[in-house]
Amino acid sequence: MTTTETYLTTHAITVLAPAATVYGIIADVADWPQRFAPNVHVEPLEQTPGAERIRIWATAGGVVKNWTSRRELDPDGLRVTFRQEVSAPPVAAMGGEWIVTAHGENVSRLELRHDFRAVDDDPSGVRWITAAVDRNSESELASVKKLAELGDELGVLEFTFEDTVFTSGDAALVYDYLYRADLWPERLPHVSQLDLKEYPADNTAGVTEPRVQVMTMDTRTADGAVHTTESVRVCFEADRIVYKQTTTPALMTAHTGSWTISPAGDGLAVTSRHTVILNPAAVERVLGPDKTVADARMCVQRALSTNSTTTLRHARAFAEAAAPRG
Repeated sequence: MTTTETYLTTHAITVLAPAATVYGIIADVADWPQRFAPNVHVEPLEQTPGAERIRIWATAGGVVKNWTSRRELDPDGLRVTFRQEVSAPPVAAMGGEWIVTAHGENVSRLELRHDFRAVDDDPSGVRWITAAVDRNSESELASVKKLAELGDELGVLEFTFEDTVFTSGDAALVYDYLYRADLWPERLPHVSQLDLKEYPADNTAGVTEPRVQVMTMDTRTADGAVHTTESVRVCFEADRIVYKQTTTPALMTAHTGSWTISPAGDGLAVTSRHTVILNPAAVERVLGPDKTVADARMCVQRALSTNSTTTLRHARAFAEAAAPRG
């Protein structure tokens, strides 16, 4: 495998917000799945002053890819540089830089630069990478602009909450129940239909890779309405599944979450965690005249919590039913 030609791209946008605000969004990579449409999950690997190694799962060209990157953070220079240490074909190598430039107190210019090489300089690979970089860069820049210009309003629209149940059941059985989402229409009263595709894990490096699932699910609310969502799930062995809804109900612009299993006393704590950004433009259309963002928050949290708690209770019952009887 040889690659010789390096391709360069630059994308830019003007943001009506202070440069420090824009830089903060770029620097806080843990929140990227919530902030940027292509990003599904970011797993921290190492962190030192001014640098970090991360693994990213993201959609690119309609498929889910993952790679490991090293990032160098320069808050004084308002720059973040990145270089993929392990790339996913057809990418042979990729790096780049986020550059924020102040143009006044509340106006910034944000540039996103990439350099990349394709495996074997394959022209079809170059075209695929270029299209994915163009599409994702434009999406990410637009998201930074929107979030930065929201200012303090973002703190009103975004919230996180958890639901937990405790069980004496076996952790492997709890995990299997949460992992086997393909069986949820038979097992859960609020799931009417679910289509699931799982990407095979690449274990060529001798390391057990998280399995990736893409699913479309129809859920039924208490009033009989059916909502269709699409999600990508990254299934870590034994104790954790993280996910991002790539198609959300109208009241949300973003929704990420996780299922985690952890020791608790003589048993287990099984927790569902949600982080949501509300869509204020849809509040009155969905909930009716005079309804507010506060009403939307109550509605969304109640619906998600009800479904999560139902799933957790069924997982507990499934695991405990299999426990040996004395």
